[in-house]
Formats: sequence, structure tokens, C-alpha cells
Amino acid sequence: MQLSYFRRVAAGGAVAALAFAGVGAFTAGPAYAATSKVSVVHGIPDTPVDVYVNGKKTLDNFKPGDVAGPLNLEEGDYDIALTKPGEPIGSAILKVDNAAVPGGANISIAAHLDAAGQPKITPFVNDVSKVDAGKARLIVRHTAAAPAVDVRAGGTPVFEDLTNPNEAKGDVDAGNVKADVVLAGTDTVAIGPADLNLKEGTATIVYAIGSAEGKTLDVVAQTITGLHSAPGGVPSGDGGQAGTGVDTWWYVLTGAGVLLLLGGGVRMATARTGRK
Repeated sequence: MQLSYFRRVAAGGAVAALAFAGVGAFTAGPAYAATSKVSVVHGIPDTPVDVYVNGKKTLDNFKPGDVAGPLNLEEGDYDIALTKPGEPIGSAILKVDNAAVPGGANISIAAHLDAAGQPKITPFVNDVSKVDAGKARLIVRHTAAAPAVDVRAGGTPVFEDLTNPNEAKGDVDAGNVKADVVLAGTDTVAIGPADLNLKEGTATIVYAIGSAEGKTLDVVAQTITGLHSAPGGVPSGDGGQAGTGVDTWWYVLTGAGVLLLLGGGVRMATARTGRK
């Protein structure tokens, strides 16, 4: 697997619970309304939650390891609350009012553990720029309670010294690759190996989640399709969208908070859409 470029990007830091804003509750607005594609990745071990948006339950029993979305979320402000499954909104674990959702972005929001094992929420702007013919984009995000790691493909490091909550990415030859995660500068395997099918014209986003100390390290995968460089290609599918200048997007959020939840086991992700 040959990297045509390599870049590590620092994530935007902890934000409040926009992570779960409107999954399944809203549809795209009128054609003139600015919308964003919003996906949610749940990477905090053993912390299922119900999600309320503007007072309405939009997702119930959202489990660790699941990926929800993408949703075309109209630009605007939203009130968001998270509760333990089955509990009323008045018993919210976390509540944020007037969370501002910008227009014209492709966003993945990860609820995960920081390097010290504390729950946090981190937004990532997804790179949906075109890839060359025969190429695929591989993005790896360190969202686990674990030290710095190297990511290897076929036993060769391709991303080195990656720390929480940062990402590394590169455009690679499309095809199958066996990847694993090792402690930085060593051959000590922390996660994997796993077989990845990197299809031409897609972006595969791999999240390292869980806790090294809690022995719950695992991976969650998200795929964005439609990144072919051929004329007429429109980014779509799981988290994709047409080009809307996401590299210049600025994220604004009113309010802040943290999830007061910790726990054990994690499982592999299954794609899931929200339920009204």
C-alpha cells in the first residue's frame, strides 16, 4: 500500500452534546436551506443512552460501537439532552441548549474516552475531496484511552506517533490490506490485525476506541462513498456529501458539558440510523 500523501490533523477538542443532535428526528429543509451531513460514533464503553433533540426522543438505547447517520441536518440551533435508557428528559445526564449547527459541512462526532480515560466528545470534519483513480482514502482517529500508537499496513508503519484525540490520513492504493495498531515505536500490538477493504473512490475512517487499562480496545469503522475523481461523481453514502468547502468550515457551539459515564466492554460497530 503506497501513501501518496500523509498528514496528521489535530481534532477540534471537546465540545458539548451536539454529537447526538437530531439523529433521525429531522429531514433536510427547503432547497435553499444550508445543511450539514452529521454522523455520530459512540466509543465510550458500556454507556448506552437515549437522545433528545428539542424535547423529542430521537434515538433510544444508542449503544457503544454503533455509528448513526449521516443525517442532513438543517443549519440552526438545537436543544440536546442525553439520558440513561428509559429515563425522562428531566433526568438528563447532559443537557445543552442552543447548540449551533453550521451549514455546508460533513461532520463526524465521536463520543469517546480521552487519553486519561475520561469521557469526552470530539468533532471531526471529514475530508470529502476527490481521490485519484485507483485510490482510496484511509483516515485513522485515535479516540481511545491509550498512549501514542503507530498504525501499520502489512506490517509497515504508515501513520506514526498518533495521539488522542488526533487523526492521520493518506490516499492509498485501493484494495485489501491487513492493518494493526501497535504502541508507538514498538511491535507490541494493541489492536488487530484487521482486514480492511479500501474500495476505490471511498474514504474509510477507522476509530480506535475503548481503554487499554480496561482491556476494551477495539475499532469502529465508517465509510464515505462517492469520492471518485471522474466527472459526475458526487460524494454520498455513509457520511458523504457534495463538495461544500468543509476545509474552511468553522464549528460553533453554545454551552458545554461532559458525560459522567465509564464502563467496560466494547463491540464492533454496526451502521444504524436513528428512530423517531
